[in-house]
Amino acid sequence: MKKAIQYLLKGLAVLLPIIVTIAVVRWLLVTIETGLRPIWVAALGETYYFPGLAFLSFLGLAFLIGFSARWALLNNLWELPGKIMNKMPVLDTVYGTINDVIEMMSGKNFADESVVLVTLPGGDVRLIGIVTKKSSDGDRLAQFLEDDHVAVFLPMSYNVGGYMVMVPRSCIEAIDMSPADALQLTISAGLGKKQAKE
Repeated sequence: MKKAIQYLLKGLAVLLPIIVTIAVVRWLLVTIETGLRPIWVAALGETYYFPGLAFLSFLGLAFLIGFSARWALLNNLWELPGKIMNKMPVLDTVYGTINDVIEMMSGKNFADESVVLVTLPGGDVRLIGIVTKKSSDGDRLAQFLEDDHVAVFLPMSYNVGGYMVMVPRSCIEAIDMSPADALQLTISAGLGKKQAKE
């Protein structure tokens, strides 16, 4: 019986990540296809529309926006909807959180050597963290940082959350890892199978 349970758990460990990944990708594809399909059907008619056209057009639109964002005028235009959402009572929290998470996962706004090992003062315990602010950044959080301190995000394992701590620079040591890899490693509690760089 014990062996059977072990085999079942092993099988679930293989199948569940695949099923969840496929489900998330499928949800994204269906959402985009459902949203853009009526536009293409109205423009081309049912005869010339084919499944996947909406998603391909979405990728093309994303590429064009990214390409055109090189120019300040167009970049300000693309950022306008986000700025409007940031001023609306409920949407500002939802949009701001989603935007921050996507920027963090993509590594945007992170300086070099932003992934660090944090040694907590008075102890030997070390945690993987991501430097999010320095005292020289000049924003709301930076004003609370002393000159020799940095703000570090410490992600939690198996949870979408973490802690933001302000620690002296002497407590951190830069490591060669991207923010996305650091988050993946920490959230999986180090159980991931991604190979180290050569």
